[in-house]
Amino acid sequence: MIGDIVIPFNGQQGMYYIKDGKKHVICFNEEATRKFLGDNDDIMFYDISPIYYQGGIKVYIEEMKLKGITPIEYGRMACETIMQKYEPEKLPPYYDGEGLFCYNQGLFLSGVNRIYQRTREQKLFDYVKVWVDSHVDEDGKIISESENGWCSLEHIDFRQPGVLMYPLYEETKDERYLMVVKHLVESLKDYPTNSKGGFWHGYIRPNQMLLDGLYMAGPVTVMYADKYQKPEFFDMVARQVILMYENMKDEKTGLLVQGWDETGVAEWASQENGKSQEVWGRGMGWYVAALADILDYIPVENQKRQKLIAIEKELLETLVKYQDKSGRWAEVIDTENREGNWLENSGSCLITYALAKAVKKGYLDAEYYEYARKGYEGVIGSLYYDEEGRLQIGDVCTGTSIDGACYEYYISRKKAVNDLHGSGAFVLMCSEFEYK
Repeated sequence: MIGDIVIPFNGQQGMYYIKDGKKHVICFNEEATRKFLGDNDDIMFYDISPIYYQGGIKVYIEEMKLKGITPIEYGRMACETIMQKYEPEKLPPYYDGEGLFCYNQGLFLSGVNRIYQRTREQKLFDYVKVWVDSHVDEDGKIISESENGWCSLEHIDFRQPGVLMYPLYEETKDERYLMVVKHLVESLKDYPTNSKGGFWHGYIRPNQMLLDGLYMAGPVTVMYADKYQKPEFFDMVARQVILMYENMKDEKTGLLVQGWDETGVAEWASQENGKSQEVWGRGMGWYVAALADILDYIPVENQKRQKLIAIEKELLETLVKYQDKSGRWAEVIDTENREGNWLENSGSCLITYALAKAVKKGYLDAEYYEYARKGYEGVIGSLYYDEEGRLQIGDVCTGTSIDGACYEYYISRKKAVNDLHGSGAFVLMCSEFEYK
């Protein structure tokens, strides 16, 4: 049994659970908690301040990790770590000293918004709004948008932060936010595609489809279609899902490789089938997490909906076969135990998010929640705290292109701590996961 005790100091919370007939209270300030609850022989107090703030003896740390702190609280702590480090306007990445309107921030801030929706903690909403307002002018135009390149309509990644606009509009009724979404989504009508209708990942990547792209443009587009009743955009997104599934499957694992170039021109593409070589963990995470969110909006009557559910079900059922005994997934997911491979957190979080959501929505049988639980516990077990008590999320693959898409390239990617790919995926996982 897990619960919350509101402690009247600095808005902090303590956590408790019942064990051996006693209430075990894990708190940030034992003195304040005792004053609030009163001394009681049936209560065991564990002040975690020495663990958080001094990096001291990890007494009871494993119990604290898995029983003392709820997933939502973990998500809030991860938000706090980034929010304390960066003012919202300074959230990375930057270019020439200026912040960018980019999927890195969009991923993290969409997680922040989900924690806000669960907790209604105002500072979380304010942080998202300040970041968005630093990029959107009074006329609803994106300030940092360029005519070409990564931060322009010429790149699929540029559209991902659009998902932040809907909840902001619902709270404020500020039409600027809807103007941003319309700009990002309507432009897809003229966006270049391969011969089968698949979006190029960018103008600089002709005919190249990447799994990442589904997360970047899929959810924002179906949200737009839902709000404005434009079914052609549902069909547009369903086409991307199916094209990736049908043309990027790795026959060895049954999963999807990161890229596909139908022309075979790209350096990384197979001359035989245009596919890249490896199943990248975060790539699979992008795809199944995106599809989980896309299905929230695809109407029941849409002819492609059941096919999309079947794809999600098949891939998640396959992914659990490659789950490490620790609960996490590797940087490269394959059938071999190759030298140099490592367990990676951002992909693990995205896959766990999709598993938990698929069970809740009924796409997967209830038994698959145990795999989600194991994934959650595996990630939690890898966390640690710095000397100032801030949650640290390590084992995160940094931003990864496809240009060097071979095994050595993936496993050689830098392992980062609190990179927004990892923090954002972690917060999303926590927002969806219910510890049982």
